[in-house]
This record gives sequence, structure tokens and C-alpha cells, in this order.
Amino acid sequence: MEDPELINQAIANNVRAQRAHRGLTLDALAARSGVSRGMLVQVEQGRTNPSVSTLTRIASALGVTVARLVEVADVPTVRIVSKSDVVTFDQGDVQARLLVGADVPMILELWDWRLAPGEHHDGDAHPPGTREMLTVLDGELTLTVYGRSHVIGKDDAVLFTADRPHRYENRGEEDLRLIMVVAEPRETHDH
Repeated sequence: MEDPELINQAIANNVRAQRAHRGLTLDALAARSGVSRGMLVQVEQGRTNPSVSTLTRIASALGVTVARLVEVADVPTVRIVSKSDVVTFDQGDVQARLLVGADVPMILELWDWRLAPGEHHDGDAHPPGTREMLTVLDGELTLTVYGRSHVIGKDDAVLFTADRPHRYENRGEEDLRLIMVVAEPRETHDH
């Protein structure tokens, strides 16, 4: 896996560059993303290890993928990501690994999530038209969208509209592991 300091510096550089490219002030990005100006300063200076939710909000506000924000090097035509280069967000009993992502011609991210029994992750609403599809490899997922819960068992799959808040929850007694793809329309916030 990449050195955490190297990843934090890549995030800092990429957020700053994407914000500058769009001509946004820190205050404007804070308003668009719902992330405080102070947190954005910390991120852009590489002084914090931002959560998945924070990076998702910043990426959505900038019209790029989380993968683009954590990317350490340029993306070649063919990109092979070795397991040692996968970026991991470790939040104790909830772990998310961004396996690979792209933002042209549409924003795509491939995730490997693990949640211990009793744990959950609240996903923020993505931009309009965003879809998520996932399959459960181990355990059982309780997915809540629009206040309605759905149970997805091992080897089952689900596709849902992710432009509203949603929750991934492990109500079972064994570890939950799922693979998820996020597909977001490639419409930047520049218009």
C-alpha cells in the first residue's frame, strides 16, 4: 500500500489543483461540498487524513471521483492497480478499499467494503443520476434508501439510485464484505 503521507500529500495537491482549475475559493468549495472551510484548509495542506465521507463530498462538489483525489500519479491508458497500491480508508470496524476509479467518460469507482457486526456506514447523496450496484461476498447487508430497508444476502446483488442518503449496515453476527461500483454521470459543476 502507498505511504499514508504520500497519499495525504496527493489528496492535498489534487484538491487544490481541482479547486483552482474551477476557479473556486475555499468558501465556495465549502458551500458546494458541505465540508467546513477549516477542514478544507487542513486537507489542502495535507495536515489531516480525511474520511471517506469527506472525500466523497469534496469529490462530488468538484465533479471528480474520489479516485482522482487520492491518485498519486497520472493515469495511463491501461491502469493496473496492484493490491499494494490500493488506497484503504480504515475506520476501525468499517474498512473501505478504493480498488480503482475513473472519471472519463463517466465517473466510475470500484470499492471493496468490510463492516464488522453491528457497524454501519452512512453514504451521502451523490449527484442526480448516480447509481450504485453491489454484491455481497460474505455476510448479509441491510441497505436503507429513502427510509426503506432491504436485506441483501451472500451472493445476491442490488442496483439502486444513490442520489439520496443511504446506509450500509451489518445487522448480522458475522463480518460483512461487499464489492460496490459507483457510476455517476460525467456532468461537472462548472455549468
